[in-house]
Amino acid sequence: MPKFIDLSIAIEPDLPSDPPMMIPKIQYCTHDEGAEQMKLFFPGIEPSKDLPNGKGWAVEFVTLSTHSGTHLDAPWHYHPTMDGGKKALSIDEIPLEWCVGNGVKLDFRDFPDGYQVSAVEMEEAFRKLNYDLREGDIVLINTGADKWWGTPEYLVKGCGMGRDATLWLLRRGVRVVGTDAWSWDRPLPFTAEEFSKTRNASIIWEGHFAGIEKGYCHIEKLTNLDKLPPFGFTFYCFPIKIKGASAGWIRAVAQVGE
Repeated sequence: MPKFIDLSIAIEPDLPSDPPMMIPKIQYCTHDEGAEQMKLFFPGIEPSKDLPNGKGWAVEFVTLSTHSGTHLDAPWHYHPTMDGGKKALSIDEIPLEWCVGNGVKLDFRDFPDGYQVSAVEMEEAFRKLNYDLREGDIVLINTGADKWWGTPEYLVKGCGMGRDATLWLLRRGVRVVGTDAWSWDRPLPFTAEEFSKTRNASIIWEGHFAGIEKGYCHIEKLTNLDKLPPFGFTFYCFPIKIKGASAGWIRAVAQVGE
């Protein structure tokens, strides 16, 4: 029997693991409140007499960003164009074939917070695995950042992928990658500090901006990657269709075994 591993965090309100403007809000309507709402649809009902134990439906109203929770970023998030000037794909345009494939996990937990992984280090990681990338493989990066989820520290945890490391993967037929950190790039404060010293604009969001040259999707805010083998599993990451959007929420799942 196959084993399914949930690699998604839950969408929760008021957690400080996002910038304030991106923290989800959830209004929970209880079964008692639902009973009152049902009066609008069924005039004349008396909840205490006509509904089971006087209870109605439960409903939630959610306010969140398309980048809240575990989500798939579309090329439109990075730039209006991709692949040499073509219109960048929005999340509703992502081919479903991209969203399921053989998974490969790289363990980069030894890299310090804020470290930027290079193409040389990416290539060395695959050499150590003795694994040759194939077109359609989905590469997941375990940085260890997910253990900080729910705390403000999450925003500055984990290593990030540079432009060259990202393009190294894309040039081998990879179209979807993922990380358990807040961003595919290294945490923004580390880049901001370096930029303030060097004024080198090429370091800004460079892993994301690699998608201008070659369109790809990446997943952010994964979890439980430590439960996966290095390879030999199938990964699923179908996004919610949001017209013209830069990202969509996913339920990321790995299937281990058959």
